[in-house]
Amino acid sequence: MGGSLYGRVAIVTGGSRGLGRVMAETLLDAGCRVLITAHHEPQALDEAGHWAGAHAAAGRLATLRADVTSPEDCAATIACAVERFGRIDVLVNNAGVGMGQVDPGAHNRHGTFWHTPAEAWRKMVDTNLNGPFYMARAAVPHMIERGFGRIVNISTSLPTMIRAGYSPYGPTKAGLEIATAIWARELAGTGVTCNALLPGGATDTRMIPGEGRGRATYDGAPLLAPDIMRAPVRWLASERSSAWTGRRFIAKLWDPALPDDEAVLKSAMPAQDVPATI
Repeated sequence: MGGSLYGRVAIVTGGSRGLGRVMAETLLDAGCRVLITAHHEPQALDEAGHWAGAHAAAGRLATLRADVTSPEDCAATIACAVERFGRIDVLVNNAGVGMGQVDPGAHNRHGTFWHTPAEAWRKMVDTNLNGPFYMARAAVPHMIERGFGRIVNISTSLPTMIRAGYSPYGPTKAGLEIATAIWARELAGTGVTCNALLPGGATDTRMIPGEGRGRATYDGAPLLAPDIMRAPVRWLASERSSAWTGRRFIAKLWDPALPDDEAVLKSAMPAQDVPATI
């Protein structure tokens, strides 16, 4: 399902754990050669060879400590993928920080924007919005040259974007979705697509506060399993998604029991178009 990915080269930023790890595993299992990056937890990169198993042993997995907030690190990441694997076909902009990572008490306090430290705001904008820009800017010329590319920007639900107490997280993801729509327009006709993918709710990862994995709910809502990202990211990375760009896809609405052509219609949301008039 999802078209052949055998031999494709993918980069997954923040790919050592959480949603990034699930998506990296998925692309490896589909036949991709994958470079994963991480910055704040380099030990997680050391552990990647264990969970990647035979893929790592076969030389189909590469890891790199890189900071997406650094344009130089992002350029070096693309150069590493090209040097190691010969090209870059798929970029999954997954690296990000949540409210708890810039302010450990934010989930409980639901603080106001005027109490947000300037450095916390800057860190989140640098990671969640500037990082995908730096990575895409470095990757796209290689994709255009080959006439094929897939950019997948990991986003969040619309209610989260405007949730009280979630500034600056919400604004960074809203900005990323508008950037996704703009980049898709600018890439039209190049063979490179750009889409947003989001779980569709809070997922059972370390970005959500709480002890241990396997938690059932957050704020009264059931937590989603990270595995829901597998089917849509596999399809978005493939040739079969070529007609879809500038769209947002909600992973929890993707029914893996359906053929991809039907599942995508349930998962896709309208493009985030700028109105023609005010």
